[in-house]
Amino acid sequence: MVRLLRELQKRLRTAGLPEGEALDLLALASGLSRKELLLHLPQAPPPGTEEKALTLLERRLGGYPLQYLLGEVEFFGLPLKVAEGVLIPRPETEGLVELALSLPLPHAPRILDVGTGTGAVALALKKHLPEAQVWATDTDPKALALARENARRLGLEVAFLQAPLTGGLKDLDLLVSNPPYLPEAYRAQAPRELAFESPQALYAGREGLDVARPLAQEARQALKPGGFLLLELAPENVGLLARELEARGWIDVEVLRDLAGRDRYLRARRPA
Repeated sequence: MVRLLRELQKRLRTAGLPEGEALDLLALASGLSRKELLLHLPQAPPPGTEEKALTLLERRLGGYPLQYLLGEVEFFGLPLKVAEGVLIPRPETEGLVELALSLPLPHAPRILDVGTGTGAVALALKKHLPEAQVWATDTDPKALALARENARRLGLEVAFLQAPLTGGLKDLDLLVSNPPYLPEAYRAQAPRELAFESPQALYAGREGLDVARPLAQEARQALKPGGFLLLELAPENVGLLARELEARGWIDVEVLRDLAGRDRYLRARRPA
């Protein structure tokens, strides 16, 4: 299988894609885990492996996301199923979870994840805050079905609601969200991979704030006095929304950076 692996690596490298993906493609084609594959590399590939691997490679070279090919992604230590048309959890959103876990929340906080997608944020928070009551909303039935399946597989209790924004929930200690935040103009230059995800989960009008703005308005009623609003946004618009919230009387408004040093997260508290 070494020859096949090298061929996959070369073609990925030529296309400007990470050659490390070759191991994932070959493991998937051979029906082996990555660890098993490394042990079996000196051997001949199982029957049909080369054909399957090259078919997977062509799909990847065509822009199809690796995560969808694999059907699973790890998020904050949790294995989550993913499916075409539902937003793929990304490393930046792990930073959103880390910030949420660092907040001075009560022992059994009431938490809402808005626009849950695969359920990534809600499930990660429930895993690390087992006493919390966690709700998650989304308007996409396909995303909610996937989120519920992930919750069942992980044995985590989260209440998933098909509803826009806050779904009318009240008395929350934390409202957290990775809403659609890309400006519409970015669609023309977006990587090919994004075409396979839900545009409704990615793009949000001219400034990228067509969802975050009304969400912040609803959050004012949904949160307890002193409750936290925590959003992941784009470096181009997070500062703009932060200034708007300050002008509307939110307190402790702060823009925080991601691991790449980009302005990414907005943290604010509802005034008393």
